[in-house]
Amino acid sequence: MRTTDFSPLYRSVVGFDRLAQLLESAAATEGPTGYPPYNIERTDENAYRIEIAVAGFSPDDLTIEVKENLLTVQGRKPASEETKRYLHRGLAARSFERRFQLADYVVVTEAGLANGLLSVSLKRELPEQLKTRRIEITTSAGPLIETTAQAA
Repeated sequence: MRTTDFSPLYRSVVGFDRLAQLLESAAATEGPTGYPPYNIERTDENAYRIEIAVAGFSPDDLTIEVKENLLTVQGRKPASEETKRYLHRGLAARSFERRFQLADYVVVTEAGLANGLLSVSLKRELPEQLKTRRIEITTSAGPLIETTAQAA
């Protein structure tokens, strides 16, 4: 049993309680099942792509939801009415649920299904008040006085 007590952290820092909760939830999840396999790719400085192998699933069988920085991808195969007799069944057709914890300001921009891969594109969109701004520096010099030379 792997549990970590973050209560000493709460006494010395302010505002990091969400980080501790993320660490606790990551440690509390049961081991990965490996199904379906997936890749997480960084496509740009502020853009990411999650690719999930969903061979045999149609867009109607898949659900993508985002709630409170938690991306959930579910695949539900309807029960097959017909009985097939497989000699070998290598393609998994079971239902699944994959969860991905998203950082603050990361939003899902699009999702697509092609060649058995579900691609979910993500982008970090910082609000204007969090972006770096350049501040112009002004001087407090007195009024500029122009002098003209008089001919003697």
